[in-house]
Amino acid sequence: MKTILIVEDEKDIAEMLSVFLENEGYRTVSAYDGLEGLRLFGKKRADLVILDILLPKLDGFSLCKEIRRKSDVPMIMLTALSDEDSQIKGYDLMIDEYVTKPFSIGVFLKKVAAVLRRRENPRTELLSWGDISMDRESHTVKVKEQEVYLTGREFELLALFLADPHRIMTKDYIMEKLWKYEYGCEDGIIYTHIKNLRKKIGEDVIKTIRGVGYKLDLADTGKFFPENIFYHCSSPGLFQPSGADGPVCFHAPDLYLKL
Repeated sequence: MKTILIVEDEKDIAEMLSVFLENEGYRTVSAYDGLEGLRLFGKKRADLVILDILLPKLDGFSLCKEIRRKSDVPMIMLTALSDEDSQIKGYDLMIDEYVTKPFSIGVFLKKVAAVLRRRENPRTELLSWGDISMDRESHTVKVKEQEVYLTGREFELLALFLADPHRIMTKDYIMEKLWKYEYGCEDGIIYTHIKNLRKKIGEDVIKTIRGVGYKLDLADTGKFFPENIFYHCSSPGLFQPSGADGPVCFHAPDLYLKL
């Protein structure tokens, strides 16, 4: 049975979460301030942490930071703070999901199950690109044979690139595959995850194509995508290169190179 630590100062919300989560078959432990949450995390073996931001004694961001020093346990922030800066700060601290209040308990339970499922049942595939290797079964990533830690969302994002290395990932495509538009996902959230990935796997591994999206750097594979030759056509979803001979074009949403 999975154990979920709930750190929420509003007791009615904490109790409501506990009831619904236990009805789904989870064991729950509750704390009503950040310091108590940190103490219980050190004492109990939690498979998931649900935490508010506006906590007494130790705020949720600080609690998240302390937990991340010790563990890669999945974390969901559940908070009334809906501004983009707070969401980006949460993802910078390597949380897995950010849910704003008020919220649908039905949707929230699905998010909980999805976060745990991503950790529990990754696809049994080995993926690699240049110096990067990924084992979905063990949920590990190595860069030049050195293991690096990724959050669940960062892991999924990198897997998206590695599973289809020739695809240019538009922001809409990333939103559809990883967020399914559930947040109305802001561009800033995607950028934050890309930025965090670059810090961990190398700044030059994922290239930005201005006005289009992102792609893996193909320089080490003997293949070539010309840089800085893209412009956005007036026709929605159509991208064409300038400064290149021949009928070369990119069509969204697949954006495959045609020669």
